[in-house]
Amino acid sequence: MASRDLIGPFRVAFSGIVHTFRTQRHMRIHLYVTVITVLGALLLNLRIREILVLLFMITFVLVAEMFNSAIEATVDLVSPNYHPLAKFAKDIAAGAVLVTTLMAIIVGSMIALGDDQWERIRIALTAESIGAPIAARLIAGVCLVFIIVVIGKGIGKHGQVLQGGLVSGHSALGFFFATCVFFLTDNLLVSAIAILLASIIAQSRWEAKIHSIFELTLGATVGVILGVLLFGVTPK
Repeated sequence: MASRDLIGPFRVAFSGIVHTFRTQRHMRIHLYVTVITVLGALLLNLRIREILVLLFMITFVLVAEMFNSAIEATVDLVSPNYHPLAKFAKDIAAGAVLVTTLMAIIVGSMIALGDDQWERIRIALTAESIGAPIAARLIAGVCLVFIIVVIGKGIGKHGQVLQGGLVSGHSALGFFFATCVFFLTDNLLVSAIAILLASIIAQSRWEAKIHSIFELTLGATVGVILGVLLFGVTPK
């Protein structure tokens, strides 16, 4: 009896983990990103302290996603029909996952770039160029993305300014920043991670059925073109 009491909770916990990976697509996406992140950490020859920080952030995101899934299941059980409070609870749980994911991305990016690369970026951001400073280009690019996205949403027949529409703003901004990273850094791995993150952002909008593949592709095209014009064509 004591042996069953000791093993039982571990069996139940393991079953919950397996069920989450089987039923939640976002959890599987987090797992794929985790594998890529760990492989990247090994390729970058990170110190044990940096690897521990990455593992902590990865665990943080996975646990948040599991809590989100548990809350969604509980809400569906208690309130099978639509209710504003049920939607509010689900939105808060999803927001918690978003916060942890963004923090993990920030921490991972800082570790991947390293101290030397951060110093070069700091110098580049404060240095004057023949055209405009890099910080000014980033701000100009974000403003242009916003204007083009709003115009695209106005041309389309559905969607709102902050959700849906002909041009995906999330996809446009994601690929704009990924293109900026590609031109600002000489690290191929960092560029690949930036493109991967932009793709995940676009995939999440398709997964939520907010945008179609065409709308996401259109947004990504807008972001890439503006990134190339501001950082690839104009002098550094």
